[in-house]
Amino acid sequence: MCIRKFDTKVQYLKYKVLREVAKQAWDDTLLENLLDIPMTIVPGTTPTMRCCVYKERAILGERVKLAMGGNKNNPNVIEVIEIACDECPVGGYEVTNACRGCLAHRCEDVCRFGAISFDHRHVAHIDKSKCKECGACSKVCPYTAIVSRKRPCQNACKIKAISMNDNKAAAIDNNKCIACGACVYQCPFGAIMDKSFILNVIDLLKKSSQGKNYKLYAIVAPSIASQFRYAKLGQVITGLKELGFHTVVEAALGADMVASAESKELAEKGFLTSSCCPAFVDYISKSFPELEQYISHNLSPMATIAKYIKDTTENAKIIFIGPCTAKKMEIQKESVKPYIDAVLTFEELQALFDSRDIDITTLEEDVLDNASYFGRIFARSGGLTDAVAQGLKEHGIDFDFKPVACDGIEACKLALTKKSKNVLDANFIEGMACVGGCIGGAGCLTHGEKNKAEVDKYGREAYEKTISDAISLLK
Repeated sequence: MCIRKFDTKVQYLKYKVLREVAKQAWDDTLLENLLDIPMTIVPGTTPTMRCCVYKERAILGERVKLAMGGNKNNPNVIEVIEIACDECPVGGYEVTNACRGCLAHRCEDVCRFGAISFDHRHVAHIDKSKCKECGACSKVCPYTAIVSRKRPCQNACKIKAISMNDNKAAAIDNNKCIACGACVYQCPFGAIMDKSFILNVIDLLKKSSQGKNYKLYAIVAPSIASQFRYAKLGQVITGLKELGFHTVVEAALGADMVASAESKELAEKGFLTSSCCPAFVDYISKSFPELEQYISHNLSPMATIAKYIKDTTENAKIIFIGPCTAKKMEIQKESVKPYIDAVLTFEELQALFDSRDIDITTLEEDVLDNASYFGRIFARSGGLTDAVAQGLKEHGIDFDFKPVACDGIEACKLALTKKSKNVLDANFIEGMACVGGCIGGAGCLTHGEKNKAEVDKYGREAYEKTISDAISLLK
């Protein structure tokens, strides 16, 4: 069953909508059948996920809109389906039934906002209109009877970009959001989703097959080695060509180029923060603007190899395929926009395969070999650090390399805070917003520790053993 290709049933639901939208787009019937798609996914009158079939279909209608590109007036690629966001408790600090109605009333004494009161049994109650979520009452309760119950999306968002609106639905602060997609993956109801640009990709594929004068390239992230586990990587590459892509290139080759250039830049400047993770770069700009001066001037591996292709190939169109929702924001930057025409996640690629009834397990294996071991391991936390160390070595640069590899946005925050206070004992920050690195991206089909082993194995299979060897192929 296709559901086994995903971690969660929420991902499977999202996939079903994407697949159906893609099918209709291929057949040029999307607009005329738009209203029928929710009924195709939930036929009959029995709801499978919600209280009634009508609400279920209304929510599916919103999912269809996001599959078609979402709200054009919202610049963020992460959006909330408000009608779907109604099953979670409001959250915050609550008094549980562990409260014994003690006489000490420490919780009341410590609360500076008058939010604690007691009923006739001396049981504590919290006035939400007064509570400031400081947690002081929870810390002093001898029974640990006061607990914080945050919504999954709020727990997932470590940069506090999510709050609740007047309708008790999640609301995203675009001034804080870095589009990492952690909330997308963690929401148990799928009420937060990333916009899809799968229609743009289908349009490019269709025009390419009709003889339009351009070559369509697929640039695949190295984390693809840990995905599509039910098939072989070579079959995935063949599947991409079956879809209509002229050539498939590794973003890892761009990673080799970045590692080579970034190692030189680090030695010249003395301190650097990495530029490969767009969510990390965005986080610096929004939360630590005083540190923007230290961001590497290199484009990300995706943009670096795409720029090379467009500079050397006439009429090239490029689709990036990877695990990252933040890449959908990155390609809107003026510095990147000319090189990438659209972004697909691995979730969306699976939907694209199935919309064309391409069973990749039946295909012959093609070869994907453009990059070195060091370029490929960019996919996991610590890989970039290893690659920069190798770059320094290959350039013969004598530099006292003191890196800190930040695994997840909380680790990034700690390192950046230390740097802002001049107490960081390091001269290079590798920032990965997702725990595990790119293999933990919201657009992955699967997540987990096994993915790291798959990426390392994929790296060891590279023919080019050094960064210089890989880059020399471009000359």
